[in-house]
Amino acid sequence: MKKILLFIAAMLMMPMVHAAPEFKEGVNYEVVKQTGSAQPEVLEFFSYYCPHCYKFEPIASELKKSLPQGVSFKKNPVAFLGREMGPEMQRAYAVANLLEVEGKLTPVIFSKLHEQKQFPQSRDDVKQIFVDNGVKGEEFDGAVDSFAVSGMVSQFDRNTEEFQIRGVPAFVVNGKYLIKIESIISQDQFNRLVSFLLAQK
Repeated sequence: MKKILLFIAAMLMMPMVHAAPEFKEGVNYEVVKQTGSAQPEVLEFFSYYCPHCYKFEPIASELKKSLPQGVSFKKNPVAFLGREMGPEMQRAYAVANLLEVEGKLTPVIFSKLHEQKQFPQSRDDVKQIFVDNGVKGEEFDGAVDSFAVSGMVSQFDRNTEEFQIRGVPAFVVNGKYLIKIESIISQDQFNRLVSFLLAQK
């Protein structure tokens, strides 16, 4: 009888064991702010110069597709890689965003840097990439130093500083949780971790 009672007790305990959270603070993520964003979002920090960001692009794209309706996915280029061209490529992302060609230009730029090993040396080189991919030169010129683009760049820098981003790729969920990228072992785990953090209050 005692063995039966122990068996029943063990069976009752099993759901409690399995209910333990799959993801843990300090292992899979860090809390970087006490107050999160007003709306659910995933913010990716990246640099066109970062080889890891280049390799992570398909993973980030799959994550974006898996996000629930109403959750925004935003990219935030950082300026601290690429030396003097870092800020230029950050600005290039903002231009592409403003002209609504980012989805087309980002894979091209990543390919040019990491596959073709062709690194832009000036703003004219950056402009040529846009022109080669269907953007009129005058449209680039009109956007690159515009108030809208400069405002975006300032926001990118504020975000980078606010979340103390020192390496990329980096993902912040709901303006509060910084994912520990080194803990990610699969696409499925990454998607589940983001879903878990989106559900946190």
